[in-house]
Amino acid sequence: MKIEACAPEITGSSDHADGGKLVLVVDDSRLQRKILSSSLKRWGYDVIEAESGEAALAACQARAPELILSDWMMPGMSGIEFCKAFREMSGERYSYFILLTSKSEKNDVAAGLDAGADDFLTKPVDGNELRARLTAGQRILEMQRELTLKNHVITETLDELQRLYNSLDSDLIEAKQLQQSLVPERCKSFEGGDLSLLLRSSGHVGGDLVGFFPAAEGHLGLFAIDVSGHGISSALMTARLAGYLSATALDQNIALERTETGYRSRPPAEAIETLNELVLDEMETEHYFTMMLADIDLATGAVVIGQAGHPHPVIQRANGCLEQDGTGGFPVGLMSGVTFSQFEMQLHPGDRLLILSDGVTECPNHEGDLLGENGLEQLLAMHRDVQGAALFDAILQSMTDFSGLSEFPDDVSGLLFEFSGPAHEK
Repeated sequence: MKIEACAPEITGSSDHADGGKLVLVVDDSRLQRKILSSSLKRWGYDVIEAESGEAALAACQARAPELILSDWMMPGMSGIEFCKAFREMSGERYSYFILLTSKSEKNDVAAGLDAGADDFLTKPVDGNELRARLTAGQRILEMQRELTLKNHVITETLDELQRLYNSLDSDLIEAKQLQQSLVPERCKSFEGGDLSLLLRSSGHVGGDLVGFFPAAEGHLGLFAIDVSGHGISSALMTARLAGYLSATALDQNIALERTETGYRSRPPAEAIETLNELVLDEMETEHYFTMMLADIDLATGAVVIGQAGHPHPVIQRANGCLEQDGTGGFPVGLMSGVTFSQFEMQLHPGDRLLILSDGVTECPNHEGDLLGENGLEQLLAMHRDVQGAALFDAILQSMTDFSGLSEFPDDVSGLLFEFSGPAHEK
């Protein structure tokens, strides 16, 4: 509809800045406008008048009223047409719209509400009822203003939270890179075999850590750690523990002891006891962790393992047979004075040693059933011919198929040592 409002008749007071509520009165009858305006001004309202819907739209563009009283039946643009056009042009600020009409049929009322009217008054207008309706409208407008203000506050808060989330996400991505850098070499070959490592957090960062370090001549030290919980605090603890098992600063590695010619492995159980006391004495944390600490003789395949609550190690023999053994043990960092035990395993050429965190065996499917040790044995039997890091890829894919998940609920880490024997046996 084309609206022309070149010279509308718009009258009213100009003291709206003094604080009164602005009311627009729209009626083609000058007498009706004056009657309504007179009452409104006595009640403290600022009033502007318009003789038609077109003139009313022009008035609203110049200054938005808080309340509108509009006759329904007017020549040209009707009150209901004006109401619809006004709702289309109005912005965030809401105005309370009352239609004045002699219509009382339900269909007429529904049409008015559909057009955007808030209330109706039957003509001739009763002064007391008009004042009551205006007061009710003001209450609604006040609630609408409060709601708008709160929505602005919520929007600003959400924007700020999004900025904080983006900043935190960026920090976590960097933290993930730093944590992954604690395991700089994922594959390494030695005189007596090949080592592969897996470290995959359930989130950006996690509480698992695996690594290795040189021990005495012809010996290799391995460790696997699973800190309780997930997230940043667990990751910070793994970073601290990495310093106690350093492959570069051997004098700080609690799993080694100095000899006249260099370093050699301490008994794994003794080293875990030392680490247990260090954690309780030097770290103010409620975290604890499971651990596996092993020393491998690269020439003979003899393995000495200290176990502190970590899942049992698995040996897959050259013929495919699987052996799981261990002492279980108590987690590290729970209680002072705990003693830990160690045990021995023997590798032969073609055998491989696999140390995994419980994120593998405790992987759930959609029914809540866990993969378990039997499931792990089935995976290893299925992938017996897969070697090196490709075995970890195959295990992760099988876990995905079992669980239906692309991200697992727990960190997954592991060490795979494939024993080939001394060079002359290769």
